[in-house]
Amino acid sequence: MKANICCVKYNPGSSNYIAVGSADHHIHYYDLRNISSPLHVFSGHKKAVSYVKFLSENELASASTDSTLRLWDVKENLPLRTFRGHTNEKNFVGLTVNSEYIACGSETNEVYVYHKEISKPLTWHRLGSQDMDDADEDAGSHFISAVETNSIK
Repeated sequence: MKANICCVKYNPGSSNYIAVGSADHHIHYYDLRNISSPLHVFSGHKKAVSYVKFLSENELASASTDSTLRLWDVKENLPLRTFRGHTNEKNFVGLTVNSEYIACGSETNEVYVYHKEISKPLTWHRLGSQDMDDADEDAGSHFISAVETNSIK
């Protein structure tokens, strides 16, 4: 891999496997016992992969600055779904997951929640003060980041 690494996550089913998100628009999936080449390279994002998170030992979610989230099957090496609705073109807005749900921030000062079986947002919520809503010229200067501290319950 020649591009910058943006994120790394261990597979929860085995500490031998890691997913690496890269500025080359791909996710490289490695077995650490033989890192000379990846087990698989997942392609589909059009910009840098900013986050990778496992929903289970076989399901991997990724976020990119192409304004999409993607779900992958790392056992079968298949793309499962693409999620669209939030805006993410320049900032790393965060990603958190549990076994069923994927949540991320948006550069529109909103938080989006997706169910892993549905490509469109399940729900979203705009954050901010009344003053911010009235300041149209400042609306584009705020964004929300969803960073994992604990899993969604």
